[in-house]
Amino acid sequence: MDQHTEPLAAGIGRRIRELRTRRGLSLSELALRAGVGKATLSGLEAGTRNPTVETLYAVTAQLAVPLATVLGDPVARRPEPPASVHGAAVTATLLETFTDGPVLTELYRLRIRPGRVQTSPAHPLGATEFLTVFSGTARVGPADAPLVVPPGGHASWVSDVPHVYATETPEEVHASLVIRHRTRPAGPAG
Repeated sequence: MDQHTEPLAAGIGRRIRELRTRRGLSLSELALRAGVGKATLSGLEAGTRNPTVETLYAVTAQLAVPLATVLGDPVARRPEPPASVHGAAVTATLLETFTDGPVLTELYRLRIRPGRVQTSPAHPLGATEFLTVFSGTARVGPADAPLVVPPGGHASWVSDVPHVYATETPEEVHASLVIRHRTRPAGPAG
């Protein structure tokens, strides 16, 4: 089936299964490493479950790939239609991916709902996030030291540690999120 007409959940499941089998991991082993139920992972791979952003981050962290890798074809740059995933507090819509040498950059439109906190597991080593808030006030960044970002403000943090997304005030936050990942080791220094 053409990836551009394939339902989002089915495409995500197919890509997770391909990555898992390429790495020689059993379904049980990946579920255990990611801290998700085997039935949940099986349903994701079958495309019968709508994945949450928390579950996808837990799985992609164990596969050592950026979230964009399972949301769409990174080579296509812009998923058609834009891929949105939901979590406890966040709705993230992947707008585009960019590759520059060893760095993959993901661009998301982000909504953070009030009254909830979403904790994201650590991303692969060296991942960095950049958040620009358009409306509302966000509390984001490392779980042990989150930053408060007002409307029009910007924050960045290394996201290879657990990190949070929440609102600081009762209104929903609208923001853009850029995540940069190193896709392969840097060359020798020198």
